[in-house]
Amino acid sequence: MRWKTAEFAGWGRALSARSDVARPERRRTLDEILADGLVPAMGMRRSYGDAALNAGGRAVDMTRLDRLIAFDPATGELEAEAGVQVGQLAAIFAPRGWLPPVMPGTGFATLGGCIAQDVHGKNHHHAGSFCQHVTAIRLRTAAGVVEVTPEGTPDLFRATAGGLGQTGVILSATLRLMPAKGDVMIVTERRIDDWDEHIAMLDASRATYTVGWIDATATGAALGRGILEEGETGSGLVPKRANSRKVPFDAPRFALSAPVVRAFNQLYWRRVPESGRTVVKPIGDFFFPLDKIHDWNRLYGKAGFHQFQCVVPLAAAADLRAMLEAIAGSGLASPLAVLKRMGPGRAGYLSFPMEGYTLAVDFPNRAGARELIARLIERTRGAGGRVYFAKDSLARAADVPAMYPELDAWQAVAAKADPDRALCTDIVRRLKLRGAA
Repeated sequence: MRWKTAEFAGWGRALSARSDVARPERRRTLDEILADGLVPAMGMRRSYGDAALNAGGRAVDMTRLDRLIAFDPATGELEAEAGVQVGQLAAIFAPRGWLPPVMPGTGFATLGGCIAQDVHGKNHHHAGSFCQHVTAIRLRTAAGVVEVTPEGTPDLFRATAGGLGQTGVILSATLRLMPAKGDVMIVTERRIDDWDEHIAMLDASRATYTVGWIDATATGAALGRGILEEGETGSGLVPKRANSRKVPFDAPRFALSAPVVRAFNQLYWRRVPESGRTVVKPIGDFFFPLDKIHDWNRLYGKAGFHQFQCVVPLAAAADLRAMLEAIAGSGLASPLAVLKRMGPGRAGYLSFPMEGYTLAVDFPNRAGARELIARLIERTRGAGGRVYFAKDSLARAADVPAMYPELDAWQAVAAKADPDRALCTDIVRRLKLRGAA
């Protein structure tokens, strides 16, 4: 039987949907499925909210379509099917001196998903967004299969990059890999005392990869304290990677209570000496630190969690500090909080990045957290920033036009590529991204 009905959830587990899903193993089977009309595609469902969900409808699971098609070792240009995972690419090509040019926080993200969200990584300040390194996309639109390139079909490319799968089903793509010095990461860790120092260190960093863990429970003079990590690829003895672990059950509510999180964050901050340190890590441990804890989302309990991730312009750093003050004062934040500086690079009409600072914080799915996130979204919009569709589960349709001023241009291209709106998903309907039905 080709279609199976099942319940699916975003990675945050706060939003779920029941739908019919097909999981083809060959391109021929996919063609047969799409012969009756377009169907939304999904990968590993690592988007936190409802970006990959289609309640009451159908979806195609692309994860078995994960073949490497061609690779040029002289240029690093790789063609692969949409279902291949970015962590698999890192594991295969890092020993050969190449890495995916941009990697999100999980290696389970698929090539198609990285394009649909135009993801960013710890090197955005240098490398820009994922789709800026994509040279071609094979896309199944309502009119058939088309080759989408930045030069040949610029409007369709910009609508597909970060376009949430609304222009067609991504079949494969060609990506320029980035040269790497080796298959390990040399990481310098520094303890940061407060907000001003954190921002100054991010501004001053010239490392290829830079990320700040931020203690979202610290208040007063310690507001914004954290750990700055700066990384470079290297070669040499590969340290033994920690064994993978699995969270076997949904954690009880007290596991992420405010006293527990504050105590954990205090210990985590102090794990780095005051003088700092340099360590060697496997590639995966630096880029995908949580992937070795399978089902870590269960730590938030059965109700799941929400992540708030915004980016604001450089000039709005004070607004971001005020948001952090509200988060720290709420006692609702989890230990997972990240601060990065972003460059201007973005490839699509709906791509998230802008030059500025991005803050990401996880919250258990509780009424107080949902109310706080609503206020944070409003503050983000007022500061001229935007929220990240890959993480969002609570924004409203009214929030989007001011955050994404190229929405009208994207809507026009999406309407041409999918005139019947067959590709609409839950996030598209929730945020009315394609306008009124």
